[in-house]
Amino acid sequence: MSLLSDTLTLLAIVPIIPFLLVYFIHLYLKKDKKAALLLAMDVSTLFFILAAAALFNIVFKSGFGLYLIVLILLIAAGLIGGAQNRLKGKVDIKRLLRAVWRLAFAGTGVAYVLLFLISFITYIWTA
Repeated sequence: MSLLSDTLTLLAIVPIIPFLLVYFIHLYLKKDKKAALLLAMDVSTLFFILAAAALFNIVFKSGFGLYLIVLILLIAAGLIGGAQNRLKGKVDIKRLLRAVWRLAFAGTGVAYVLLFLISFITYIWTA
């Protein structure tokens, strides 16, 4: 049980690991680069959300990181759903969730890199 806990902790701290694992395993099995990339993005999004939230909490010394990300995702879902409703007259839930999830990957990926650099620089600065 401890091994499982330690593995999940490592994957949450370094979310690029599950991304690369899923990408290369899927690429090896199916030989489809686009499908491998999309699956790797979908699987690793949760790890990027957790890592970005943790780094936000560390950098800004707060406990609001995860709530902020969820709030942003809910606002994005509302905006995308509203746009779908205006354009098509109905909301396609599957496409809405896929769009929000992929935006979450992109946004938290960028946030993870920026927050990691900020925390690294402040660690060196204070050491």
